[in-house]
Amino acid sequence: MAESSSPSQLPNWLDWTRRLQAIAQIGLTYAQDVYDRERYEQIRELACEIAAQHTGGDAAQILALYAQEEGYMTPKVDVRGVVFNENEEILLVREVSDGLWTLPGGWADVHDTPSRAVEREIWEESGYEARAVKLLAAYDRDTQGHPPLPYSVYKLFFLCEVQGGSAQVSHETSEVAFFGKDAIPPLSLGRVNERQIARFYEHLAQPDLPTDFD
Repeated sequence: MAESSSPSQLPNWLDWTRRLQAIAQIGLTYAQDVYDRERYEQIRELACEIAAQHTGGDAAQILALYAQEEGYMTPKVDVRGVVFNENEEILLVREVSDGLWTLPGGWADVHDTPSRAVEREIWEESGYEARAVKLLAAYDRDTQGHPPLPYSVYKLFFLCEVQGGSAQVSHETSEVAFFGKDAIPPLSLGRVNERQIARFYEHLAQPDLPTDFD
């Protein structure tokens, strides 16, 4: 049974932007007529203007972001490693980009399986060698209370066990540490939130809980 999650708080303008971008991207993938392609380019530009108006961003930069996407539009995949030590403390890394803490993880690469992707991210961001042992949760990011993004994301959280290594920072992380349940530091809310971490502690206490999913 899926764990219930908060309803999507996606603002209308972001929903419209994503839908217009999806129409444009799919159209540009399959359209052969040059005039049709021009129309799809115009739809993409309109989506970027809407996003820029509501975020204060630069439409050209948003267009460059969207232009990187090709093929049929699908959600991006974010993988996160949930690692506990023998004291039931959870592994967190401090992001250089915002100075806040998160579970190690990031975008899955096309040549990785999901489990290899999360193991690689843990190694790169924390210095620990880990093995993925269970998929704890598969969430639609929009249902989880994270700040909105221009695109849709699925978030995969894996329970992982340390196999070796030691705490090491990277170009993306400035600190690596384990924290107790009642001592969680300020979190990078675009990546993970307190409700999710609390849920993973429930999984730790009840190992037979099934995978959560939306």
